[in-house]
Amino acid sequence: MHITVKLFATLRQERFDIDTLDLPPDTTVGDIVKKLGISDKEVTLIFVNGVHAELVTEVRDGDTVALFPPVGGG
Repeated sequence: MHITVKLFATLRQERFDIDTLDLPPDTTVGDIVKKLGISDKEVTLIFVNGVHAELVTEVRDGDTVALFPPVGGG
């Protein structure tokens, strides 16, 4: 199945902004994070098709996954 992955802020460093990955059925967001070599602690906000999700969320063919690092500001 084909999943579009969007990385934001520091997660883009030495990676990509947007890419399409070919993944097996029953893949979770956590599997994608692991495949990309990103620590679970680096990802604090996840959206699948614009809806808040968790690392255990399974993705489906055609989904778009957006991953964000911790957000700071003041």
